[in-house]
Amino acid sequence: MSVTIKDLGGRVATVWSELRPATRQLVERALEPGLNAASATARNTPYDARADLELSRLLTALDEGARETGRAAGHGKQQELRQVADTCAAVLLEKTRSAEVFIQLVQRAEQQRDYGRIDELANILNFRFAVSEICELARAPNQVVRALARDSLTQIPTPALVALLQDPVDAEIARDALQRQAREFGSEQARQVLMVFDQLDGETEDF
Repeated sequence: MSVTIKDLGGRVATVWSELRPATRQLVERALEPGLNAASATARNTPYDARADLELSRLLTALDEGARETGRAAGHGKQQELRQVADTCAAVLLEKTRSAEVFIQLVQRAEQQRDYGRIDELANILNFRFAVSEICELARAPNQVVRALARDSLTQIPTPALVALLQDPVDAEIARDALQRQAREFGSEQARQVLMVFDQLDGETEDF
């Protein structure tokens, strides 16, 4: 399969040549007939933050190659590029812990109108990302990413959100999440916390 990827040409071949062997194996195994990305990456192949970056670069090159090949009417090669790109995206979905990669995958699914994939991405937020990282995503330029992150924050335990109310960066996002917990989910704990902080804010302004 590595020869096939090299034969895809252009930037794809360059990026592929720069991957570490362990990262190449993630893609090669996922492309094996009868295996999906989940079962392939479940093996003992190393995966780390560097693999996130490498696979992200490969996915970008594959998607760009597919678009360019489409304009050049290379239908067979375009299909190959899309197949490898979809596999690469599936591997990232299975393992990524990068906010930047999460945004890339959401934007890709949005462009493809793959709403099932967007739902899958929403489901990984609370399991893979720290609360502060989800807050970061809640400020992302992409509207879909922001919505997914803000929905995810409403599922965070109230005490974890309370801890962010003194944070100069994340306080506003945390307060919004608490308001939604109180309003949409009837959380009495969230409502009481907001009352206390509103009172403290009022006392500070009076002072």
